Amino acid sequence: MKNFEIERKYLVDHEMWLLTAKPPGISYIQGYLSIDEDKIVRVRVAGDKGFLTIKGKSETFSHPEFEYLIPTDEARDILLLFTTTMVEKVRFRIPAGKLVWEVDEFHGANEGLIMAEIELDREDDLFEKPAWVGEEVTADECYYNAYLSLNPFKNWKK
Repeated sequence: MKNFEIERKYLVDHEMWLLTAKPPGISYIQGYLSIDEDKIVRVRVAGDKGFLTIKGKSETFSHPEFEYLIPTDEARDILLLFTTTMVEKVRFRIPAGKLVWEVDEFHGANEGLIMAEIELDREDDLFEKPAWVGEEVTADECYYNAYLSLNPFKNWKK
């Protein structure tokens, strides 16, 4: 299946992240039309672009994913009309060799959470972790954005 995403998620060390030079970030607002154990349907506005994304159940680091560009004004309308909770964040894309780290600084109800993701071609790909990359949370559903939309970080942060 060519529409498969292989990604790993990590918490970010706040102090090291503050010391890191970074490009401008892009604001994201996303909401969920369906969240269940087999699939997630998400609508997102990322900067000036709208997306509809369907993700299948995760198997280790992998899951099927289909993402479609949709008109931004329609994405905003769908968020307002059909979602009850949203995730707000700013995403920074940090190149690292052939790969790119995506670092999300969460806002709103998830303020204080910073996570990094890296997408891989294969589950066993080797990669270097920047100094600001901390504990791996790939398998912890509490750090999935869909979970965070229903159970905000502010309610359970340690």
